[in-house]
Amino acid sequence: MNCLRETFKNRIPLCTIHPLTAFFHSAPSRNILKIGQPLKLTRQFSDSDIAEYSKLSRDSNPLHFDPECAKLAGFDDRLVPGLLVATLFPRIIAAHFPGAVYASQTLQFKLPVYLGEEITGVVGATSIKEMRNKYVAKFSTKCFKNGDTLVIDGEATAVLPSNTIALEQQ
Repeated sequence: MNCLRETFKNRIPLCTIHPLTAFFHSAPSRNILKIGQPLKLTRQFSDSDIAEYSKLSRDSNPLHFDPECAKLAGFDDRLVPGLLVATLFPRIIAAHFPGAVYASQTLQFKLPVYLGEEITGVVGATSIKEMRNKYVAKFSTKCFKNGDTLVIDGEATAVLPSNTIALEQQ
């Protein structure tokens, strides 16, 4: 329980009323998750990321380790494992909604990701339903390289403890 208390310590109430606007209307917090609101994270994947991923997953595909093998297969260089890139999605959701339960994910790998490329993961809610004091949110999940080239497309569903975005991730 202390874990959850610490988790929600940095949240703001679902509805905030400014003293001067209280006479006119209630102003919902700008930190409430909205349909289509993008939540993003950008990073580059390194040799050590691939080595650690391989060790944990036991994925030893030579396309991730041997540049010659990758070139023989028709790629420009070594590939970052697609599932490693897709880890951006649960990381974004958990960072913005501590205590979220990641329920499902679909993925379509559109283009390869190479070592050192800047990848931006973007998650945007497509539906939000309140159920038993929690929120079931469906998200569009996309990764881009070079700002606008789609490399992964998919959808995710997560159960959120709140629809309020954690303050430190705005």
